[in-house]
Amino acid sequence: MRMIETTATITKDGQLTLQVPPDLAPGQHRVVVVIDEQSVPTPQRSPLQFSAYPVGLVSPALTFRREDLYGDS
Repeated sequence: MRMIETTATITKDGQLTLQVPPDLAPGQHRVVVVIDEQSVPTPQRSPLQFSAYPVGLVSPALTFRREDLYGDS
């Protein structure tokens, strides 16, 4: 006998979905389900913050202005 503690998802139509360890043999197993009346809170993650990385110009001669790329016409 083995005890597995995991989190399951219950859909609006009453379907129960849970993940079991991959080393369990496929087939029918006798299981006991105990449901805690309080649902598991969804953890709130803070948004990712990236710092600015100044790269500057590759070369001062390469400005990539429209006039430099396409000419005057």
